[in-house]
Amino acid sequence: MDIVQRVQSIILKPKEEWAKIKAEPSTVAGLFSSYAMILAAIPAVCQFLGNILVGRRLPMVGVFRWSMGRALGNAVVSYVFALITVYLFALIINELAPNFGSAKNMTSALKLSVYSMTPGWVAGIFYIIPGLWILGILASLYGLYVLYLGFDTPMMETPKDKVVGYMGVSIVVVIVLYVVFSLILGGIFAVRYGRL
Repeated sequence: MDIVQRVQSIILKPKEEWAKIKAEPSTVAGLFSSYAMILAAIPAVCQFLGNILVGRRLPMVGVFRWSMGRALGNAVVSYVFALITVYLFALIINELAPNFGSAKNMTSALKLSVYSMTPGWVAGIFYIIPGLWILGILASLYGLYVLYLGFDTPMMETPKDKVVGYMGVSIVVVIVLYVVFSLILGGIFAVRYGRL
């Protein structure tokens, strides 16, 4: 699999690409090592660079740049949490499958999880300039559409009338995961204004 071609296709022609993805043999380890681990590094690296080179404008403080160690720690934890979230999302998709008349298949669930994250990961480039983080969120919203098309393929053999419900429950779960991980990450690396 050519990763650049896959990224372009999943973003520009997701419906056609899901048909190819469904047909190709994959493994959990292969999806992580040849795709997720590479793309999930984009936001982490760009956050690191943005935090040490550009910094953030804080009220009554001015521009605040993180120390190298703190920015690196944040990037590493963000990267690990991104990979954990992808795996947990796939696990939840797989476990919910019988409730929506779908076939349990961890590899297919991981395909849904990994490839639907592609737009958000690629838009992670905008984290170099911390003020542009909203563009990453917009790209992640496009990822929801990509996810819908994956469910509709049907990657998990979901009946057409249950696709929206299955996806909706899955999205609620992933939003909760992101909120929890963001709170944990924010708590670990909170800016201590008194130490600036």
